Amino acid sequence: MPHDAGAAEPFVVSAFYLFARIESPETLRKTLLRLVGRFNILGTMLVAPEGINGTVAGSRRETDQLFDAIREDPRLRNLQTKESYCAGAPFLRAKVKLKKEIVTMGQPDLDPAHDAGKYVAAEDWNALIQDPSVMLIDTRNDYEVEVGTFQGALNPETQSFRDFPDYAARTLPANKDQKIAMFCTGGIRCEKSTAYLKSQGYSEVYHLDGGILKYLETVPKAESLWQGACFVFDERVAVDHDLQPAGYTQCHACRRPLTETDLRLASYTQGLSCRYCIGQLTSDQQARFAEREKQVQLAKARGEAHIGDAARTDQEKRKARKLNLKQAQAARPGTQNGLSD
Repeated sequence: MPHDAGAAEPFVVSAFYLFARIESPETLRKTLLRLVGRFNILGTMLVAPEGINGTVAGSRRETDQLFDAIREDPRLRNLQTKESYCAGAPFLRAKVKLKKEIVTMGQPDLDPAHDAGKYVAAEDWNALIQDPSVMLIDTRNDYEVEVGTFQGALNPETQSFRDFPDYAARTLPANKDQKIAMFCTGGIRCEKSTAYLKSQGYSEVYHLDGGILKYLETVPKAESLWQGACFVFDERVAVDHDLQPAGYTQCHACRRPLTETDLRLASYTQGLSCRYCIGQLTSDQQARFAEREKQVQLAKARGEAHIGDAARTDQEKRKARKLNLKQAQAARPGTQNGLSD
């Protein structure tokens, strides 16, 4: 989406995934670690035998350089991204993790690269889901669906993507010719879920190519069938139809998205609890979250970050200041070992 060229350069936030056979995930992980370091990229990438998945942020120039370098790998040459912009850094650090699956369904033997359902372009999605014969399913978790979804979509009320096969077994019709359309944030979960349904014998399975983010980027708001905001897995929490932050905050205890109304409830204590998790945390969790929030506030009071690369830089600066002070004290006349006589 366009942005104000006269303003300070925003972060380009890129969501991406690609199902591809990766014979040596650890080797690819090391390559990606070098690349994110070289191009000053923040965010998280996942690498597994079934492919690559992630959301990262950086400047326009360095983001383009990163993906140009990634696509030099023949296995990843078809990697596509969904982009949005953010004024501040939406991530605190860069991570590249090894996983058994790039999106965990507990079905590592599926092959979405070859067996996924039929792709439906964003501009064709409205016509499909308005067909009364189509069963429309939101493949995301319940807290994501609460923030926003498509008109008429079924909510599986899953706590994690691992729950989807059980939902399908309990809910889907016995008729294997039933038309089923599915969607998710960026496309990865619905691509895998359509592959799963095909493995169960369903033949008329469709999914939104590029996910909700591509739909919001492509379909004009006046024509949109999307309702609410789209939950995203970064510091923005959720984005609106213009792919701008939608005004949500995330509970640091349970990670649920919170509205301004939620923040005013007695159940909300910053860093400790919200209406979703109050009374559900163990005493050990409460103590750990309380200490984390204390350290966050102390760091803010010093004008520093609490976690991530920025925090490590701040800690190094603080140590350097202390060392310089000790050395200065030791050099003064009338002092010994940095202490006054």
